[in-house]
Amino acid sequence: MQDTISAGAADAPRGGVQSIARAGAVLRALEAAPGGLALGELSAAVGLPKSTVHRLVAALTAEELIGAAPDGRIRLGGGLARLGAASRESLGAELMPVLRQLHSEVDETVDLAVLDGTVVRFVEQIAAPHRLRAVSAVGAAFPLHCTANGKALLAVLPAEHALSLLPARLERFTANTIVARKALLAELDQVRRDGVAYDREEHTEGICAIGAAVGDPADSPVAAISVPVPTPRFRGNEGHYAASLRSAAIAASRRLMGHSA
Repeated sequence: MQDTISAGAADAPRGGVQSIARAGAVLRALEAAPGGLALGELSAAVGLPKSTVHRLVAALTAEELIGAAPDGRIRLGGGLARLGAASRESLGAELMPVLRQLHSEVDETVDLAVLDGTVVRFVEQIAAPHRLRAVSAVGAAFPLHCTANGKALLAVLPAEHALSLLPARLERFTANTIVARKALLAELDQVRRDGVAYDREEHTEGICAIGAAVGDPADSPVAAISVPVPTPRFRGNEGHYAASLRSAAIAASRRLMGHSA
């Protein structure tokens, strides 16, 4: 069967769908390998013959969705970054009503972030009205293992995928940072049970946060909503923030799945 869509072929719909699925498998395999893959490695990763993968690579390269590094290894291309930027802007606009509602309930900063390779990247923010507040620049990237939005995203990913995103050595940022893999995995289990993740001064001293993943629970998470708060105001109010954030995450997920919030 041909791997490209032939406009006049009787089996074009079936072949086209298969080609899209195979191209998606190639892109996901490269997503899991930031350093890139040789053609043979990519073929093994997606379970397809080298000849088939070679044709897919050529087609995706023509669209700038993948490219070859100087060492010849195949990596994700700049076209995906441009699509990602457009998608993030659209995501922020789609979820802004939910973010505003949450902001009015908690009276604190509200962030929207997405998984970007091995980091969590902020794509939207509504800042708290207080002089003492927690804010991060839109576009800034933070580690996954010690942030509320990062842990929320890790907790809803398949275990093997989540582990592949963590560095060999978990960096310590404060005295509270979890740097033992076993302890982090235990906390992710707790996040799955609670539906929210916490950062209790694990990334920045004086700042706590709570986060929840957003998206179809049967698929990969689309984003995470988080509420970062100066520690003095966070302590004693965790229950209020958690209740409001859970409701916001449900409303955001419903909007993304085509239901009214």
